Amino acid sequence: MKYSFSKLLDRCAVENAPIWRVILEWEHELTGASQSDILSRMDCRYEVMRHSAHEALGEPMDTAGELITGCAKMQYDYAGKTQGLCGGTINTLMALALSVSETNAAMGRVCACPTGGSGGIVPSVLCTLEMERGFSWEEILHALLTASGVGAVIMENATVSGAEGGCQAECGAAAAMAAAAAVFLMGGTPEQSCHAVSISLMNIMGLVCDPIAGLVQIPCAQRNASQAVNAMLSADMALAGMKSPIPADEVVDAMYNVGRAMPRELRETAMGGLAATKTAKELERRVFTVAQRGSS
Repeated sequence: MKYSFSKLLDRCAVENAPIWRVILEWEHELTGASQSDILSRMDCRYEVMRHSAHEALGEPMDTAGELITGCAKMQYDYAGKTQGLCGGTINTLMALALSVSETNAAMGRVCACPTGGSGGIVPSVLCTLEMERGFSWEEILHALLTASGVGAVIMENATVSGAEGGCQAECGAAAAMAAAAAVFLMGGTPEQSCHAVSISLMNIMGLVCDPIAGLVQIPCAQRNASQAVNAMLSADMALAGMKSPIPADEVVDAMYNVGRAMPRELRETAMGGLAATKTAKELERRVFTVAQRGSS
């Protein structure tokens, strides 16, 4: 069976069930795994997410070229000192997303959700809501199942690969997953979760993948932070009653078509965008010169 958001919503309506319950049933039907085993795997993944979202908040981690070393701690310290322009919750959210990116760049353990390069978005949203709103562990696992279902539908019909569809596919899919999960946690309907998916993908439509020096650091870390915020604001828009006039399935199709239309220079090759700037090339030479010296 080819999965889609329309089929997901239809089954939610027929069973009068939340998205996570339908995803749990789909996974059982697909793999034969028991529901308790599926939830146990979700539990293990969330433990990894939670750890990586806090790993770099206290001490900077050793990243290649130190391109993003200390960025998570800097943001977290800022969040603790001031409300800033965005408020304490959003600044903490960004710090947690940056922590996962920094952990990933330091060869630490992260959960690809849906990829390593976009792995800070879902964890930062779920961890922030867990801390700020006091959601139970069970509720968080149900939210993670909701997010996983969104990611599965996007993978079924498009891509989550930056090399295939640009950052709109990679960080965009993660933002859509996190937005749907956030709507669920805040008591929203399956329909509102799907509207949040559409809004979050519309907000990032067309974003290229242009990693400096070919490393998953800049602008990847900053985009993890920004797309965690995108997920939260998209969830709030949906919860406020905003509806996407374009169905989620069609938004995913549009995202995929835009990604396929991108030149190869803008799809993770580090040949275009920010990666092709003069300063980025200087950073690339510095990073790999240091690496060569260290290996000799």
